[in-house]
Amino acid sequence: MNRKNLQDIVRYLIKTITFTEWINIDNIPSQGGFILATNHMSRADVPILFGMPVRDDVIALAGDSYKKNPLFKYFIETTHCIWIDRNSADFAALRAAAACLKNGNVLGVAPEGTRSRTAQLIEGKPGIALIAEKTHSPIVPVALAGSEVTFTRLFTLRRPHITIRFGEPFELPPMQRGDRDARPKTCTDEIMCRIAALLPPQYHGFYANHPRLKELLASHLT
Repeated sequence: MNRKNLQDIVRYLIKTITFTEWINIDNIPSQGGFILATNHMSRADVPILFGMPVRDDVIALAGDSYKKNPLFKYFIETTHCIWIDRNSADFAALRAAAACLKNGNVLGVAPEGTRSRTAQLIEGKPGIALIAEKTHSPIVPVALAGSEVTFTRLFTLRRPHITIRFGEPFELPPMQRGDRDARPKTCTDEIMCRIAALLPPQYHGFYANHPRLKELLASHLT
């Protein structure tokens, strides 16, 4: 099976066995490379974003631990996702991610680096910020809610209700004098707080009391 056929099947399944809402999907640029930065609570997250109704060229960074599962390995390799070793500085994967963006594709990344087992945000890792800075790519934050119970509901013959909310594209601010050491964390927090601002409060987790999240939420209310 090729990538296009698999994508058609995934889109059909999303429509027929889930209640999925795509909110503010017009924030997705119609062309050009950008980073799609998402929270990650379920193995269903990658297929869901792969099947979004716009942009057929999403390529995800996928942890190589998924190679142990034959079904997920088949899916990831068929969709041309980029394998990454989460336990080391995987420079080959980072170069492939940069090439993906320079070729005008969408790079799907979970800044947390792994799946949250608590259905709440965990602390982000700096890899996505480094890729964004190296390639000067815009970032579109996206927040998935409800995906954490996808398989539980499907196995009990209930359709999961999933919302996918897209934020506005943004770029990381220019580096200021003297902030080189703190910049990776500052940029990572900016990305994660923008994802958190799109989520209901019960998902905020590690970032629940972050000052930047409070600023973003206050600006949305004014």
